[in-house]
Amino acid sequence: MPLEIERKFIVVGEFKSLAHNCTHIQQGYIASGNGRTVRVRIRDEKGYLTIKGPSGIAGLARYEFEKEIPLSDAKDLMLICEPGIIDKHRYLVKAEDDHVWEVDEFHGENDGLIMAELEMKSEDEAYVKPSFIGREVTGDRRFYNSHMRKNPFRLWKDSL
Repeated sequence: MPLEIERKFIVVGEFKSLAHNCTHIQQGYIASGNGRTVRVRIRDEKGYLTIKGPSGIAGLARYEFEKEIPLSDAKDLMLICEPGIIDKHRYLVKAEDDHVWEVDEFHGENDGLIMAELEMKSEDEAYVKPSFIGREVTGDRRFYNSHMRKNPFRLWKDSL
């Protein structure tokens, strides 16, 4: 079973000058509930359909199935998504230890939030935190994209 194991962090420092790649992502949710999601994503000029299962107790690991689909299909599927589209730019930053950090700069209703994710091979894998990484928010459901489309960052950012 394909598992996604990742940690999430708030970004607190400059990272763009360290990035070696940047893409624009729009994603919507065809279905979400009980920790499960069916997501459609347009990343630059490619489409993807992703199914995710519920996270474990620590919020680190969850089932993930993803397939590239034709861009035209992704655009059609975006039209039937639940309300609230996630719009962000994703920057890839290689760390000293060869991990690649995915840094998401959110726009629209989630403007002002910059979050980094680190995909790992195991839950106890060692990693080095770059200087732009702040506090960990792994397992905090407020920072799940599927949650932020319904409860955007602008509504709760002052409570951080």
